[in-house]
Amino acid sequence: MNVIQPDSATVSSPGLTSETPRYPFAALVGVPDVQLALLLVAIDPTIGGVLIRGPRGTAKSTAARALADLLPGAPFVQLPLGATLEQLVGTLELQDALRDGRIAWRPGLLARAHGGVLYVDEVNLLPDALADVLLDAAASGVHTVERDGISQRHAARFALIGTMNPEEGELRPQLLDRFGLCVELSNPSTAAARAAIVRARLAFEADPAAFVAVHHLQQQALRQRLQRARQALGALIWSDEIVAQACALALQGGADGLRGDLTLLKAARAHAAWQGKTAIEFADLQAVAPWALAHRRGGVAQAGAQDAASAITPPWQSAPPQRTSAALPDGAAPQASKPQGPLSSHAEAAGEADWGALPPQPVGVAPPLAQVPGGWPTPKP
Repeated sequence: MNVIQPDSATVSSPGLTSETPRYPFAALVGVPDVQLALLLVAIDPTIGGVLIRGPRGTAKSTAARALADLLPGAPFVQLPLGATLEQLVGTLELQDALRDGRIAWRPGLLARAHGGVLYVDEVNLLPDALADVLLDAAASGVHTVERDGISQRHAARFALIGTMNPEEGELRPQLLDRFGLCVELSNPSTAAARAAIVRARLAFEADPAAFVAVHHLQQQALRQRLQRARQALGALIWSDEIVAQACALALQGGADGLRGDLTLLKAARAHAAWQGKTAIEFADLQAVAPWALAHRRGGVAQAGAQDAASAITPPWQSAPPQRTSAALPDGAAPQASKPQGPLSSHAEAAGEADWGALPPQPVGVAPPLAQVPGGWPTPKP
């Protein structure tokens, strides 16, 4: 029996149909890490996608949707929370075989997102079965649909973007590890930063078309630069020295397994391509290491981490400073920021290669019940 694929109009996704334009990627304010991580995944989807974690109202969804406009003609597909496995992967219609001996393949969202962006909001609430299939396809670029001994293999190369609010529940460590990169967002820390974001959003809502026109040249420059980076990716190779440095960084970070090492190397290559380099450098590893390794911390022996510390410089010592605005001038690139929070403060205080460790937390111990007033009840005579 032959497997018949539907025409391209059925497989492709038309993206958004609303006449209201998307918020421009170049006009995003205060999220340079998110911008750069999204660009890296667009350059090399085999990185395995990017997970954006942060509180509500921090432009997670806006940034994800804005990326689609940098990929001309690319579909933007959003996976709804109530989607079924069949809707995600597609199905083989065996009923047609009884009529004419041919089997029709009805594509799912994975096939429709090929060449574009697949966005999953509140990915932490997605059923594990769907999350496993989704992450497998994102990492491999292909998917196989099987039914009753018949299989259909199709391309599924897309930039996977997941967003979540940790207050609504965490991802299982097994699923968290499957995301290539993980970027943490926080609320703006100053009134000036909040005002800049609010002003930009109000301007967009007042006149979306005019707002998009203002950033047209910046958007066009980003599209061209992204296309050049994707074309240059194949010419960049990992030297033995870069591989050794990446593995040492992963060891320093206490990354479980080897997926972090591989993701770090792929992300560094995409970063080098974005910067227009002809070779992958240690600085590229440093720029992406927090996003590739921080969510993979585990129980790696500290002795090995200390050995690695003498070989390379810890990433936090030379990371570029955090930018306060992500509005990009023509040809400018979003830059990676220095990790914030308990991770960086503990590392700087230690001054050693304890990247990825958390500071000790006080643990309260309740006194024995016998020492508590009114503790053990007095037995009745």
